[in-house]
Amino acid sequence: MTTMLKRRFGRTGLEMPVFSCGGMRYQDHWEDLGWDKIDTDKQRNLEATIERSLEAGINHIETARGYGTSELQLGKILPTLPREKMIIQTKVGPAKAEDFLTAFNRSMSLLGLDYVDLLAFHGINNEECLETTLCHGGAMEAGRQLQREGRVRSLGFSTHASCSLITKALATGEFDYVNLHWYWINQSNWPAIKEAEKQDAGVFIISPNDKGGKLYEPTEKLLELCAPLTPMAFNDLFCLLRPEVHTLSLGASKPSDFDAHLEALEHYDRAAELVPEIEHRLLGHMTETLGADWMARWQDGIPEWNDVPGDVNVWEILRLWNYAKALDMIPFGKMRYNLLGNAGHWFPGKNAGEFDEAALSKSLASSPFVERIPAVLREAHTLLWDKPVERLSKS
Repeated sequence: MTTMLKRRFGRTGLEMPVFSCGGMRYQDHWEDLGWDKIDTDKQRNLEATIERSLEAGINHIETARGYGTSELQLGKILPTLPREKMIIQTKVGPAKAEDFLTAFNRSMSLLGLDYVDLLAFHGINNEECLETTLCHGGAMEAGRQLQREGRVRSLGFSTHASCSLITKALATGEFDYVNLHWYWINQSNWPAIKEAEKQDAGVFIISPNDKGGKLYEPTEKLLELCAPLTPMAFNDLFCLLRPEVHTLSLGASKPSDFDAHLEALEHYDRAAELVPEIEHRLLGHMTETLGADWMARWQDGIPEWNDVPGDVNVWEILRLWNYAKALDMIPFGKMRYNLLGNAGHWFPGKNAGEFDEAALSKSLASSPFVERIPAVLREAHTLLWDKPVERLSKS
């Protein structure tokens, strides 16, 4: 059996397994329903998944108030397990202190626990959410109260925000850890991770398998270029080569979903050799396909989505187009592209179905590819547009 690696989770002092058991894939319903609505077989699957997680040494169980019946179902097994051997995290959305406490109390009632090790302000995705958390009478005041009462050990936040906002939030020094996106196909949040290191905050990577490229269904091109590793193992080891990264969330839907990641750890001692070789092949193929100049400078001068006429999320669309064109990652691109305009502050901005080319070009004046980008956006829309898709979680 592979020995689970652990890392100090910043100033929380927790010895965190490098893989965490994320709780948004194994629950029965995305609606917040009662126990009478839970399918018996699905509850058995959830419990078997938790048991397999703990057997593998993955003792960090992570869920959220917004994950439908996840907390309810976990509440049937967590109280039966040795509490001192587990690290439990839940997440509650930013709100006024009173409302935040009400939601937290609901979480604890469902989980059947006296305390959680980690509580995250769920979805600090924009300035308004950060202000709601830190203002007088805001969620942080409730969080500090819960710490004083011994019901919460450490406070952090989860985020899909821009790197600048994440960095700003961490720089306040108010948060013990952060749940954020960072993996091979999207490394834009690295400055925020370095700020977390400066603040001695724990770093939890969200969705390295799904948002990280739908790696559970890899393209033939990815399989070819990542050999002898699987794309999933390559991504795991790419992240874990950075000591600033402490744990990767595995959104398991069944017990066997841990197996491929445990196999990745078997290559951990050779990661420093294997990962750069594979990355060199991937980048080489992308450069050959897209051009060296584009690969080197496509991000230059791209404004954030809310500074683009029509709120077109140009940066994200170009990123998805890059991987769809060069690595055949069209299913992944469609999964993300069709969310644009339908996911609120969790995945902001709009797709490229309609835009004013003259106004768009003016906003892209600092880009070396200002003349090329409108055509790329149109191609991306043709390649990736299917139909509007909503987030599973509405929180």
